[in-house]
Amino acid sequence: MRAVDLHALAPCFEGVIPSTIATCSADGVPNVAMLSQVHLVDATHVALSRQFFNKTTRNFAENPLATVWVWNPLTFETWRLRARFERSETAGSLFESMAARIQAIASHTGMAGVFRLIASDVFEVLAVERVEGVLMPPVPGSHAPLPARPEPPERRPELWVLQRISERVNAAEELDALLDSVLQTLDEDLGLAHASVLLADESGQKLFTVASHGFGESGAGAEVAFGEGLIGTVAKERRPVRLSRLSDDLRAGRGVRDRVEKAGGAALRPEIPLPGLPDAQSYLGLPLVVRNRLVGVLSLEARDTLSFDAWHQDFLAIVANQLAMDIEQLASQDHEAPAPGARVTAKPPAEPRTRRLCFYRSDDCVFVDDEYLIRNLPGRILWKLLRAHQQGRTEFTNRELRLDASLGLPELKDNLESRLILLRKRLEQKCPDIRLARRGRGRFALELCCAVEFDERP
Repeated sequence: MRAVDLHALAPCFEGVIPSTIATCSADGVPNVAMLSQVHLVDATHVALSRQFFNKTTRNFAENPLATVWVWNPLTFETWRLRARFERSETAGSLFESMAARIQAIASHTGMAGVFRLIASDVFEVLAVERVEGVLMPPVPGSHAPLPARPEPPERRPELWVLQRISERVNAAEELDALLDSVLQTLDEDLGLAHASVLLADESGQKLFTVASHGFGESGAGAEVAFGEGLIGTVAKERRPVRLSRLSDDLRAGRGVRDRVEKAGGAALRPEIPLPGLPDAQSYLGLPLVVRNRLVGVLSLEARDTLSFDAWHQDFLAIVANQLAMDIEQLASQDHEAPAPGARVTAKPPAEPRTRRLCFYRSDDCVFVDDEYLIRNLPGRILWKLLRAHQQGRTEFTNRELRLDASLGLPELKDNLESRLILLRKRLEQKCPDIRLARRGRGRFALELCCAVEFDERP
């Protein structure tokens, strides 16, 4: 038995190996249950997630003493926590932080509103014991050695990385350069190779992907509704969501879903595909908030379990706050300045070609050669630029677009800069013969390396 110092057991509370709780009723009947979350509150307290727990809850209401077993996923050491129930919380920071994690899994598996946190049950830990003999020693020669796990990238000093991010942020004159440089720095200096930034659209109900790193295709334009899946839950709750055993959590959620469906419960929403990596084991999403207004979400994924710990969440929260403020600033600027250096023009294709573009007025959707390109505000912008190009215009400014009432930009926080980035990237993916070329801060040109046929339909 040792003095209580729960921070020394931090890896045990990441949820990689499910924990268990043993309680006993007033008349001496024991009960053992699996735990979804054991949340580290402080040096002497943990909080247990209550989603069902009928028998367990009745037991500690009658007898407040409990035993919680936790496992270190790195060393497989087993620890027994002697605990005493103190209180249940159904609101507040602790409850909302634990609820966001469960809501993310529930939303992802189509169980929103069904699979949810009822309460956070807070226990005082009275003693910590290391449990010996849980794992038997291996028999010599009976097991092949496990392949060596590659060492993680060196974690550089926090202030060094913050300074590097700050320098790159200050050097960025345009929003896409800002986002690309921050994601590149997270990869180079922290080994976080798979990340994306999604921004809130003008409706305030959806996010759209504007930058990504490490996923192959950029995914620009992919949309997520608030409250939908992991990323949507981060946006709706405006709280970080960190998961360390994603496949197990999803499996548990699907198990509950199967039982609800077999019991003839309410119709459930379809499961949402994982964003980015199909085999992600770790996830960390952080809201980008400025003055209580959601700007977007920074989303990170990894294939290894335990890729994100409490340190990552706290450190990246600082990065997210700075990123949100700079997105806000760069997305709203209208400065016009001459472009440094020579212009970069697109090389003409080896053979001339004709692109057929069709604009549907009902939903502002643009198709190129019968393939979907873009819709909504970026679609309206592209169609306006193409029509102006027909009349001989090639260069435009952000300011004139903001003042054009026909585009229907919102009066406040129009997200024009982010929409232009999205349009530029979609053209690069789907129609590289048409491109938006920068001409300086707040200025750009529409360059066509092909003939264009126009069609406009209701």
